[in-house]
This record gives sequence, C-alpha cells and structure tokens, in this order.
Amino acid sequence: MIRVITYLIVSIFGILVSFGQIKSEEITIKNDAIELPGTLTFSEENAPLIIWVHGSGVVDRNGNQPNYIQQFREAVNKENIAFFSFDKRTANKNNSKYLKDTKFTDFALDIDVIVNHFKKDKRFTKITLIGHSQGSLIAMLASKNIDKYISLAGAGETIDKTIVKQIGKNNPTLGEAAQQQFDTLKAKGKIETVNPFLISIFAKQNQEFLYEWMQINPTEEIKKITIPTLIINGDKDLQVKIEDAENLKNAKPNAELVIIKNMNHVLKNIEKEEDNLASYYSANFPLSEKLITTIVEFVKK
Repeated sequence: MIRVITYLIVSIFGILVSFGQIKSEEITIKNDAIELPGTLTFSEENAPLIIWVHGSGVVDRNGNQPNYIQQFREAVNKENIAFFSFDKRTANKNNSKYLKDTKFTDFALDIDVIVNHFKKDKRFTKITLIGHSQGSLIAMLASKNIDKYISLAGAGETIDKTIVKQIGKNNPTLGEAAQQQFDTLKAKGKIETVNPFLISIFAKQNQEFLYEWMQINPTEEIKKITIPTLIINGDKDLQVKIEDAENLKNAKPNAELVIIKNMNHVLKNIEKEEDNLASYYSANFPLSEKLITTIVEFVKK
C-alpha cells in the first residue's frame, strides 16, 4: 500500500513538473492601430516556432467553441515546439472601428508584422507558418521571411469557385445565382442588385473584400514559395476537398502532400459521420493524432 501511494505521489509530481515546464506569455502585437493579442507557449528555448494563421470569420486564439487551436497548442508544446496564436483582427472588439475598409491582403500584413516580431526573438530557431482554411492563402502571401510553410485544409482554387461549389452542392439553383453574382462583381467591381437569398455573402460591405480575394489564385501563389512546403487535408473535410490539396500539389510538385484519414475541417478525428458537424460546436472531440505527428515531423526535419 505504501508503495502504491508513493508511486501515485511520484506520478502526480511528474505530471505537475511536466505542466510546469510550459512557459506562457501574453503578447499584443500591433499593425498600426490594429491590435493582435495572442499567447506564446514553449517548453524550452532554441526550439522551432509555429505561428498559426486563422481561417475565415471571427476566430480567437483558441479556435472558438471547437477549441482546436488550443488542443493543437498543447499537443505541439509537448513535442518541444513553441507556438503562437492570436485573436484575429475581426475577433478583437478593440479593432471594430478599423474593420470597415479591411481588405483580404490586410490579413497578410498582420502576419508580416507578427513574423517580424518573432524574427527578432532569438529564443526560437526556425519559424513555420501554418495557414488553416482561408489562412492557407493568407500565409502564402506572408511567407517571405519564414523557414517553412504548411497549408492546412486550404483551398486549391479561387474563392468564387469554392463558394459556388459549396452553395450548389445543397441548392444547384442558388449555386447558379451565386455564379451570376460573382460574374457581375468580377466585371463591374460591385453588385447593384443582390439576390436576397445571398445577402449574407454579397452584402455591399462585403463586396470590396470579396472582389480582391477572388483575384488571388492559391495555385499561382503557391508556385512563388521557395521554402519547404507541406500540404495537408482530411478526408472527412466537408468544406475543403481532397481535390483542393491535390490542386496545390500539382501547382507545386516538390511540396509534400498528406491526406489524413478521418480528419475534418476543424482538425478533429471523426469516426461517425453524425459527429462531423457536432464537432464544430464542441471541444469534446479529439484532435487528429496523425495531424500532430505529421506536422511535428515536418517542423523538426
């Protein structure tokens, strides 16, 4: 009995020491008036650093409800890889008065500022950008001063084609209407009459942002990247298909391509189809272990 108690005490102490080795720093980086508050975590210096580049929407440093970024942070920290994620400019209320005229390329400028900050931090060695979903293209645009690039569930075509496919999958007629709206936007730079069923996409305040975004082709941008590149997609991804990853690979043949079984768009391991959408709203689903091993191997290579 004494031995059992001693073993438990030693085990618990070991776990506490392990957690105690993770250092955490709250850092706010500014791109002019835009505030980008984030969290840096690491277990040791002279380690590689991953900087996370968010997907679309109002995404905080932890990945909102599914908490996938926080789960990712904890997993890579255990492998002695430093990690920085931040509240996207759209997720920080302090930025609200500056967001009206935000362009797609402004997100890349945010990443440029963050990369420059950590280039000056001599505690870390190589910097890897991971661009998730929309962030895949943003990270491509901001990959000038980094060492490695990872596209994670990134589109392999322009955003207008992706949106039309996503809408048309459930409603072909509405998909055709979306194509017509994009054709008008491409030709005129604006849409005077917005289809009421598509107002959430083509509202006036969104049109300039969409217009710039649709001009940037990820299969052209990835060709410009000269650093080691890894392309990852999950076969349970409902938003970005394996063909997207293959398109990126075809555009950059020397990139590494990994398709992960049972991984969905928010990086969770999905065994049952009914859990796919549910995992978007809960942190109770585990992250794909294959994702972590693949990225750790690439970053440390």
